Amino acid sequence: MSKKTIEELNEIIKEISNQNSKNEKLLSPLAMTTEKSKGRLNNEESNNFRSPYQIDRDRIIHTNAFRRLKHKSQVFIAPLGDHYVTRLTHTIEVSQIGRTIARALNLNEDLVEATSLGHDLGHSPFGHIGENVLDELNSEGFHHSKQSVRIVEILEKNGSGLNLTFEVIDGIKHHSKPQGDYMKPELVKNLSLEAQIVRLSDSIAYLAHDINDAIRAKMITNNDLPEKTKRDLGLKHSERLNNIITDVIISSWDCRTSSKSKNSWIRMSPKVTETITDLRNFMFEKIYLPIGITKEGEISKEIVKILFDYYIKNIHLVPDYIKSLSNSSDRIVTDYVCGMTDLFALRTAEQIKPGLTTNMFDGRL
Repeated sequence: MSKKTIEELNEIIKEISNQNSKNEKLLSPLAMTTEKSKGRLNNEESNNFRSPYQIDRDRIIHTNAFRRLKHKSQVFIAPLGDHYVTRLTHTIEVSQIGRTIARALNLNEDLVEATSLGHDLGHSPFGHIGENVLDELNSEGFHHSKQSVRIVEILEKNGSGLNLTFEVIDGIKHHSKPQGDYMKPELVKNLSLEAQIVRLSDSIAYLAHDINDAIRAKMITNNDLPEKTKRDLGLKHSERLNNIITDVIISSWDCRTSSKSKNSWIRMSPKVTETITDLRNFMFEKIYLPIGITKEGEISKEIVKILFDYYIKNIHLVPDYIKSLSNSSDRIVTDYVCGMTDLFALRTAEQIKPGLTTNMFDGRL
């Protein structure tokens, strides 16, 4: 590269860096910025083309764990239909909703995007059904939020981890929500506004698309939805999303402009909060819990148990780098089984116990 070309490149880099700094200064006073960031566990040289959160986003997208989400269940187990939501399409929807809210409130869109894309990396095969089984079998317990953090901090890159910023890791760690009313401000204390956006965007995405999938599976019809949902949110997927997102933006508008309020947090109006809580309870009663006791649900539980027991007894079959990251057999096997897609888990369990999935998952193997 000639001296002139190097000088030109340095000028371009300087201009991009200055523009990135100017853009961050235009954000809300309450937004998380590079200047406010706690950085990374292992310091790195700054990149003048991308912000730290853009780098985190790119690292997450290029992981094996992210790619495997395309074959992991969201709600319906290993569905044959091409239009059912998978864990990957759910993740993309969370990112899209989160970015919309962040841009409207003048918060850090890059941080929201990176956190959204990483929030579900730690999900097991067969969704929450698999998660519950691993929680029972692992003496240390199991939760997908903690596993997502373990993946980005330790497991990815053959045990090197991704060295993400503390802000992205914190948002991933705290995205889960309890059943019932999860809009209380004390539940998001000390969370960045961007992490709060991801937390809400996750529930907005899954409630909206899980209704569609439940209707597609003929478990419910639009008429079965709670009256508050039909009245306040609408009867179409697009209406529901637009009404909820608009309500979040309007209710949280002080986050865009306030520099002094300690009470600014990402929220919905009391009316929509009540409606969403009512809808979520309905979905647990009519969809989420019933799926766990279907034949597919019961076999899925059995598959995870068989895999866990098999690899505990044959731990030499687990990849060496996973074994090197823990002294606990439970932890090692959990890391391996959790990383499996639905399809890989099905095929492996069928090899261990032929006939286990006969007439249950036809067309998947």
